[in-house]
Amino acid sequence: MAIIALVSAKGSPGVTTSALAAALTWHRRLVLAECDPAGGSILAGFLGGALDGPRGIGELAVAELRDGNLETAFWSQLVDLDAPRRERLLLPGVVDPAQSGSVAPLWQRFADYFAGLEHGTPSYDVLVDCGRLHVPHPPWPLLRAAAVVLVVTRAELPDLSGTRAMVRAIERDFSEHRVPPGTLRLLLVGDGHGRTEVSRALRLPVIARLPHDPRTARVLTVGGNVRAGRPLMRAASALEVPVGALLDRRRARLSWPVQQGVPDAF
Repeated sequence: MAIIALVSAKGSPGVTTSALAAALTWHRRLVLAECDPAGGSILAGFLGGALDGPRGIGELAVAELRDGNLETAFWSQLVDLDAPRRERLLLPGVVDPAQSGSVAPLWQRFADYFAGLEHGTPSYDVLVDCGRLHVPHPPWPLLRAAAVVLVVTRAELPDLSGTRAMVRAIERDFSEHRVPPGTLRLLLVGDGHGRTEVSRALRLPVIARLPHDPRTARVLTVGGNVRAGRPLMRAASALEVPVGALLDRRRARLSWPVQQGVPDAF
């Protein structure tokens, strides 16, 4: 695959929980990159802060700004979520949101590097947790470089209102930067309105729905034993299939002449 980004509106939580659930059940090699300018939470929460020293995108930014050493420093900043297999790796986010100002000038550099991991040996997919879009220094270059952008939202009216505005903002930005169409999809979390109703209201296809599973969500937030059979983990495991199918359809569409008119609907 390539870069798959997750993002939400101001009032719609669930990006990090959804991204971590997907990462822990992904079948291909994967790097989960916490690129939320508001700060990462997996290291302190799910992993309990149990590391032998500072690690993550902040340290990576320092290495790149000081020495131009991103390629060498990258692998030393990762945490193996499935040690020692190195098949599911985490790039922790910034510890202090104040650090996001120093990371922001490198969003494009990170986007270019992440895109290349698909073609490495071995190859890795990159799942990017972009957090909420309405914060200082949002990672726009990562969203523009993503092959799929999943807009995470609850299917309740207050959340849908904020999500609608954010979707239109992303669409305007993508149009201005000539991002190929067919990138955006909705990822619903929890209960609420039906998929068809939400898709019609936001004028965007729904790729999947993750169920309301507070017990598992808490484990993914504060740590504990992740049970693969829980509803959230089963749904997250299945997410890779529609994402892969969307990527295949999008690649096919982009490789055909424009006059063929391959439909973008998933």
